[in-house]
Amino acid sequence: MNRYSTIILAAIFVAAASASAFSQQAQPTAPTQSANPMSAELKQSYTNIKNNLTKMAEKMPEENYGFKATADIRTFGELVGHVADAQARTCSAVNGEQKALNAGSKTAKADLVAALNESFAICDKAIDSMTDAKAAEMVSIGQRQRSKLGMLAGMVTHSNEEYGYMSVYLRLKGIVPPSSERR
Repeated sequence: MNRYSTIILAAIFVAAASASAFSQQAQPTAPTQSANPMSAELKQSYTNIKNNLTKMAEKMPEENYGFKATADIRTFGELVGHVADAQARTCSAVNGEQKALNAGSKTAKADLVAALNESFAICDKAIDSMTDAKAAEMVSIGQRQRSKLGMLAGMVTHSNEEYGYMSVYLRLKGIVPPSSERR
């Protein structure tokens, strides 16, 4: 091989090595996996429903808290109270205590929003304490036993279901539900 061929091959090798190194640096690094991936997903779902329910309760005018879509179902306010009571019951059990808000007996918007916020404070404590290691710990609720993760996932699911029902109430009153605002 002559001298020029050797120089050209060396230059091609250096260019190829540089391009390879550059492309490896340009590739995004994989996101670090959470030490608690299951509880991190639960926390994200909880945060979403917490934000939607809080905004929804605030958006509905006071005069519509007594609104029923049909005569045989709960009022909007009764649904807010139901969510607050269910969340408080579940999350307080996960926290190792039994706390009842009796939000279902309230009718004024301010009282119901306060009860909903109180239920979220109880749930914040339960969610913030959750780790994947604690997810399988069993909790008694009534005569049943469930895992902490199962209880909290059930609470998030229930709250999402109720949010769906309540969204219809808002739509019937001409109000866009929080989860649809950006669309």
